[in-house]
Amino acid sequence: MLQKRLKPFIEEIKESEGTVPLFDLEKEYVVKQGLLDVDEITSPDKDSRFQDAYIERCDKETEELISEEAVTFLGQPLSYLREHKKEFIYLESEWFEVIGVEAVSLEVDDVFGTYDAMLGLRLQKKYRSQIERYLEESLEVESSFDLLFNGEDGLWDLNFTLNELPEFKEEYSMLEAYELIYEFLFRLIQNVDEA
Repeated sequence: MLQKRLKPFIEEIKESEGTVPLFDLEKEYVVKQGLLDVDEITSPDKDSRFQDAYIERCDKETEELISEEAVTFLGQPLSYLREHKKEFIYLESEWFEVIGVEAVSLEVDDVFGTYDAMLGLRLQKKYRSQIERYLEESLEVESSFDLLFNGEDGLWDLNFTLNELPEFKEEYSMLEAYELIYEFLFRLIQNVDEA
């Protein structure tokens, strides 16, 4: 799946630019899969993955837009969400689309005070056991995720607690948190492919 999703993305960029700018995570994967040679890849600035992202601050209760934000908003500390508990951050990015993930929302849980990521995952229903196994093995507390297949959209509604990722640090910026989420989801899909 991951290879099938990355291939058209790579081909389109290669055709227009000659080389393909990939971050270390994707570079390692595409070279290993034989999709590109190392000399066909360039390295973008490591903090630029979400430079073209569409970002909103929204009201948790009504889901109404509070404000559209520029990418500079991702420089805010993650603790912004703790100080603005009635808000969630909604982010769309071509990088999430490439790996089959709908927009990712971040918020602080009202009851537990944890940082929660909520998203739609484009994987077939038959992959439930592989997805659950990966989540159970990767998150420090087994019950720190919710996974529900939405037959109407053909998506998995996935919510998980960032605090339960071993790499998570509360001092992260929003950008670092979204990078962590992206890497976690990339590896989830890679793991499902290899299972």
